[in-house]
Amino acid sequence: MANYAHPPGGLPAQTELMTDRAVFTEAYAVIPHGTMRDIVTSFLPGWEKTRLWIIARPLSGFAETFAHYVMEVSPGGGTDAPEPDADAQGVLFVTGGTGTLVVDDDTHDLAPGSYAYLPPGSAWSLRATGTLRFHWIRKRWQPAAGLTPPPSFVTSDHDVAPTPMPDTDGRWSTTRFVAPDDLRHDMHVNIVTFEPGGSIPFAETHVMEHGLYVLEGKAVYRLNRDWVEVEAGDYMWLRAFCPQACVAAGPGRFRYLLYKDVNRHVPLSPPR
Repeated sequence: MANYAHPPGGLPAQTELMTDRAVFTEAYAVIPHGTMRDIVTSFLPGWEKTRLWIIARPLSGFAETFAHYVMEVSPGGGTDAPEPDADAQGVLFVTGGTGTLVVDDDTHDLAPGSYAYLPPGSAWSLRATGTLRFHWIRKRWQPAAGLTPPPSFVTSDHDVAPTPMPDTDGRWSTTRFVAPDDLRHDMHVNIVTFEPGGSIPFAETHVMEHGLYVLEGKAVYRLNRDWVEVEAGDYMWLRAFCPQACVAAGPGRFRYLLYKDVNRHVPLSPPR
C-alpha cells in the first residue's frame, strides 16, 4: 500500500532554526514540506470547510502554463462549483481520506491513490466524507486543429501498472495515466518511481515545464547547476530548459507526482 506525503500544517516550535532548504532561483524553486504551514494556507470562493496550499501559479518569465494546489477538505466540506475558468482542465490526485466526486452525473468514491482527469467545461462537484487531502493541478486546454478535449475519467495509482523506462532494469518507471501519443491531452500528470539507487543518469534539458511533488522517499536532485536534497512532502518547480537529474538516495523507493505540458506547437509571439 502506498504512503503519500501531505503538508504538515501547524507551526514550528519557537526553538526551531530559521535556516531551511527553501530556494527560489531564475530556473527553479524548491519548496520544502516544512514551509507548508498554517499561515500560508488560502481559502477559495465556493469551497466549504476547505483550505489549501498554492505551490505553483503562472509567473511571467518562469513557469507559465499551470497552477498546483494541495487541498484539505474537512468532513462534509467541498463544492458544487469548483472551477471558475471554463477553459481550464484539471487533474485531482488523492493522498489521504475519503470523498465523493461527481463528474457529468457519474459518481466516484475517492480514496488514497484516486486520480481524476476533468476536461474543460465539465460539470463536477466534490464532497469529503473523511478529511480529504488531494492535489489539484489546473491548466487551460489549448485548442488545436482537428482535436476536441478528451473525456473525463477516474482511475487509481493502484490500478495502473508502472511502465519501466528502457535499459534501467526496472529501477526507474513511470505510471502513465494518459497515453503519450493521445494528442487531445496537452498536459500529463504522471507518477515517477525510482527504486533505491535508481537515477536519471543525464541532465534532462527540455521545453516542458515541471512541477514535482515528492510523494514518498528521498533523493539527491540536480537542478540547473545545483544538487539539492529532497524528501517526502517537498516540491520542485522548474521552468522550461532547466537541467535536471536525480539519484534515489534513501533506503526505500522515491516517488513524485509530475506535471508537464506536452503535444502543442510553440507560440511564436508572446501572449498579448
